[in-house]
Amino acid sequence: MKTSAFSLEGALSVSAALKAGRREIFEILIDDDKRFDQRLNELRLRAKEAAIKLKYVSSSEIEAYARGNSHGGVIALADARRFEEMADLIPPKKPAFVVMLDGIEDPYNFGFAVRALYAAGADGLVLRERNWTSASAIVGRSSAGASELMPIALAESAMEAASFFRQRGLVVATAAKSSASLSLFEAELRQPVFVVFGGERRGVTRSFQREADLLLEIPYGRPFGQSLGAVSAVSILAYEVMRQRRHSGEGADE
Repeated sequence: MKTSAFSLEGALSVSAALKAGRREIFEILIDDDKRFDQRLNELRLRAKEAAIKLKYVSSSEIEAYARGNSHGGVIALADARRFEEMADLIPPKKPAFVVMLDGIEDPYNFGFAVRALYAAGADGLVLRERNWTSASAIVGRSSAGASELMPIALAESAMEAASFFRQRGLVVATAAKSSASLSLFEAELRQPVFVVFGGERRGVTRSFQREADLLLEIPYGRPFGQSLGAVSAVSILAYEVMRQRRHSGEGADE
């Protein structure tokens, strides 16, 4: 078996990686107690189709590879993920919805955000080269496998990515509270859009906000002086994009 620097944990994450085909999987380890578990039949079928070896091992061997407690007796030993080019994130037949997560420091929150984006139909995700995909086990579990399924490209900075997508007709947007901000529910989000989200601590830089074409503000139901967490903000915006596009007939990918 090849040496693996990455692991995926749980049947959902491993099945998603097999379906996506964006990383080489060397071997899948299954707790011997799960040998006849019918809930793993889809995983076994995908592994067989991909000619990936299944190995039934002891619980102690599973625990030796696991980084958490929600693996469900399934571990995949894998290579690094392959990334798309930024141009590949732009769909050919509908207005693009591409997001950059820039600065979410917690891998669980990162995974939760990716899960929401994928479920809401985002076309792709942009990350800096140093990103949480190295914590593949945690991110895979917290995203319920969406981190494997989501098309992801890398960029050196938010400015670089914004320039790239603006040149290709996407409106560059970010969430920010200022006198120039527009309520999320009043903004036109059916147009091709590239949205940059910052993390909980530092957010998006003021210099980027000045360069953005559209500043979005999430309205509150009562006076409240604090910002929403990154995962909440990402989820709300992603589903507002989906709502507007479904209402106009754009729909969402299945």
